[in-house]
Amino acid sequence: MSSKPIGIFDSGVGGLSIWKEIHQLLPMESTRYLSDSKNAPYGPKGKEAIIKLSIKNTECLINLGCKLIVVACNTATTNAIDTLRNNYTIPFIGIEPAIKPAAFQSKSKAIGILATRGTLSSQLFHNTSLLYSSELLVIEQHGDGIVELIETGGLHSKEMLLLLQDYLKPMLEANIDCLVLGCTHYHFLTPILKELLPSHVKIIDSGEAVARQTKAVLKRHRLLNIKTVEGTNMLYTNGKKPVMEALLKPVLATIRTLEF
Repeated sequence: MSSKPIGIFDSGVGGLSIWKEIHQLLPMESTRYLSDSKNAPYGPKGKEAIIKLSIKNTECLINLGCKLIVVACNTATTNAIDTLRNNYTIPFIGIEPAIKPAAFQSKSKAIGILATRGTLSSQLFHNTSLLYSSELLVIEQHGDGIVELIETGGLHSKEMLLLLQDYLKPMLEANIDCLVLGCTHYHFLTPILKELLPSHVKIIDSGEAVARQTKAVLKRHRLLNIKTVEGTNMLYTNGKKPVMEALLKPVLATIRTLEF
């Protein structure tokens, strides 16, 4: 069982940021990644549809022999992970906006959260925000259009730059000193955001924390791979391979198209 792969899914290519962190921390583990680009973004689809898509992805990864599943999508985690955990015995690891570390690190007591509508409207996000941000000024911003641009190769487009300038404006006016990236796609915006934000603003996402949690859960369930050779990494997409390849240079895994 320990030599079986880790499964990871996202509503597209965003979860590759999580996959890279897991691969870096656990190079001996095999991985199977699903990029559900055909249905991206999940945010506007509503809770019932998000749950159905998450179940579909879970079934696919189980059929691929995975021993643990990382839901590398904030929207899927906040809307569907309870359902997944209640219906499958395989361990699940979720991801949600890193409000807690931002709350502890903020000196101005003002933070920005850039996330999808599906994440910001979820009960899990609401509960987490109440728990850690009661003494903070929190500027929430829907990142409408960002996922679509990344999925179609528009990461470095003029349209993306204009969107980000518009979304960051109220945050900068509020004197934020932490920006929480509440969607795994947004990790790939980091170089652009660093150009647009003052140098003192910290950009916080959940990638490293999710990788550490993955290792901890594997150890707890005695699922860590005990082999001494590097694992195999297969990345599947029902979208366009070139978009994945561009985000993964140098490509460290085999990328294949797959209908799921």
